[in-house]
Amino acid sequence: MFRNILHFWKGKDFLNQVLEDFKSMLNDTEEMFSSVCKKLVYNEEEPSLKDRIYSIDREVNESERDIRKRIVEHLSFQPSVDVSTSLLLMSVVKDAERLGDYSKNLFEVSKFLDKPIDAQQYRGLFGNIDQEILELFKQTKKAFIDSDEDKAAKSWVYKREISKKCEEIFEKLAKSNISVNEAVCFTLMARYYKRLAAHLTNIATSVILPLTDLDYFDEKR
Repeated sequence: MFRNILHFWKGKDFLNQVLEDFKSMLNDTEEMFSSVCKKLVYNEEEPSLKDRIYSIDREVNESERDIRKRIVEHLSFQPSVDVSTSLLLMSVVKDAERLGDYSKNLFEVSKFLDKPIDAQQYRGLFGNIDQEILELFKQTKKAFIDSDEDKAAKSWVYKREISKKCEEIFEKLAKSNISVNEAVCFTLMARYYKRLAAHLTNIATSVILPLTDLDYFDEKR
């Protein structure tokens, strides 16, 4: 629908500011995910990580509410202006907020573990999914901010492969003999990875889909 989102926003101070705030949400949630993975997957200790994760999550939540409030006010004063773009932003800021929630959920998994994750066991199950999601963060930001249709389409390929791997992990865990604690924690991780990939792809593909098809790229494909 938006072959060049920046073209629609050029010269419009309100939407330009909203875009900058949305970029900050994506940067913040990427930082959350990266920091959590260092703790959860690589067992790298960071002082006050919990406080930082929860603080960033609150900021992301506040940004979502603030952006939505400003969009509603903008449309109230100018109901026939920028409607499609405003509705798109209302959708993708919710996806960005969910990125923060799932990153926080991943951090909480680290508190459930009886012992640090064994690197070899993790790689045997997950491969490099955490790194693939970090790459998807970068692809998504490039796709949305620069209206890069190629990266938007490629993001779906990333998401499809990550989802497939997560489904395979569920099956392996159901048939494994690992401890209950490890099985539960790995299942939660696979679930959260899958949802993170889905929300990132919702954001990326918003630049190539009709507004009515947002969040339904999987079903259409």
